[in-house]
Amino acid sequence: MDIISNLQAIEGQIAEEIQSISSLDDVQAIRVKYLGKKGPITEALRHMKDIDPSERPKVGAYANELKNKVAKELDQKQAVLEEEALNQKLMAETIDVTLPGKQHKLGSQHVISQVMEEIEDLFLDLGYIIVEGPEIESDYYNFKRMNLPEDHPARDMQDTFYIEKNQVLLRTHTSPVQAHAMDQHDFSKGPLQMISPGKVYRRDSDDATHSHQFHQIEGLVVDKNIGLSDLKGTLELFARHLFGA
Repeated sequence: MDIISNLQAIEGQIAEEIQSISSLDDVQAIRVKYLGKKGPITEALRHMKDIDPSERPKVGAYANELKNKVAKELDQKQAVLEEEALNQKLMAETIDVTLPGKQHKLGSQHVISQVMEEIEDLFLDLGYIIVEGPEIESDYYNFKRMNLPEDHPARDMQDTFYIEKNQVLLRTHTSPVQAHAMDQHDFSKGPLQMISPGKVYRRDSDDATHSHQFHQIEGLVVDKNIGLSDLKGTLELFARHLFGA
């Protein structure tokens, strides 16, 4: 059998095997079997030297045409199989958007924050303003403006964390906010009614039941005709609001 007849027989065989392809593995196996270095098409081309020189162009053209044809048909078959595989995967991984979503449990506001805001809302309703100040404070505002000089025994009760020795510290109470507020308030425009909520710090290393950080809310009213009865009435209203009748 001459080379062209042999290639024609191979072409028919390849056509039958391509028709029977059912998987991507089959595509790869046929590709290696017929187009690989040890395949029959490549083997036929190796015998070109044994045929008449005048026949070589015809045989070479046919062999290359067959090789390109087979490669193209295998590529098309592979593309079809890959698309089918992708569609099957998409169907298997489809999400039913009509199903209820997963419920994510949400945390709640910390109880300290809840209480602080409840107290702030009460005093806002009473006409007070909320004033916040720095948690890092000077010794001057934290102690001296509170009539607590360096030798005052109350300082021992408020032992705290100094950032700069005897100069800058973490505030031990929110009282310095009141001093700042009075410095900045223009009393010609009206009285000052304020509360100063916030975190404060004391070392308290001798008492394991105490935290080095806790919260305070202090209040201040500066106005004419303000007496102890106003303080008592405000505290009673505050207690009833927070703890009930």
